[in-house]
Amino acid sequence: MTQFTFQCTGVRADRYAAGPTLVFRLRITTEPQVRVHALALRCQLRIEPARRGYREDEEAGLADLFGDRSRWATTLKPLRFADIALMVPGFTGEGEADLVVPCSYDLDIAASRYFDALREGDLPLLLLFSGTAFTGAGGYQVEPVPWDREARRAVPVTVWREMIDQHFPGCGWLRLPRDTMRDLLAYRSRQALPSWESTVRQLLADADAAQGAVR
Repeated sequence: MTQFTFQCTGVRADRYAAGPTLVFRLRITTEPQVRVHALALRCQLRIEPARRGYREDEEAGLADLFGDRSRWATTLKPLRFADIALMVPGFTGEGEADLVVPCSYDLDIAASRYFDALREGDLPLLLLFSGTAFTGAGGYQVEPVPWDREARRAVPVTVWREMIDQHFPGCGWLRLPRDTMRDLLAYRSRQALPSWESTVRQLLADADAAQGAVR
C-alpha cells in the first residue's frame, strides 16, 4: 500500500469567496518514484480546545460549550468543524492542493461560537484524511488512503477575524424562526423603528424598564 504523508503548510482567508471561507494549503508526499494519478480525499477538520490556554475574558464565551473553568479538565473535548471532499490532481512523489473550507458565523454552531470567543492566539485544528488513491506507473491501481492519516495546524485568530470582517464588518449574525421574525417585523412596524438594530435596542430597553418596575 502506498504510504501518504499530509502536511498543512498554510491557511488564509479567501478574499474573493461569496461567503466566509478558509483555504488550507496541503502538501502530500509519498515515495519519490510513486506516480499518483489522482487522490479522492475525505477531509474532516476538528478543533482540539485542550491544546491551548484561555484568558479570563474568553471564559464567558466558552461557558455554554465547556461549562465553568473548574470543569475544563474533563469537558474540553474535540469539536467537529467541517467535512470536505477534495480531488487532488496527479503528481509524482509530492504534490500540493488547496482545501477550501466554507465557514459559518452562525453562533448556534459550536465551532463558530468557539472561534468567536477567542481574542488572541491560535485555533488548534486537527485535519483527518481518508479516501481513495489512483496510482501506478503503467496503468491505474486503486487503493485506500489509510484512516490514520492526519495533520495539525494552528490557525491564527487574526485570520478568522479577517475572514469574518470581510463579510460581516463590525456585525454579528442571528438566526431566528420565521414566526419570530414575523413578530419582530410587526413590532418594528408598530414602533416605526428605522432598523433591526434599533428594534433590538428598543426591546432591550423595554426589558430593562420592565425589570426596574418590578423591583
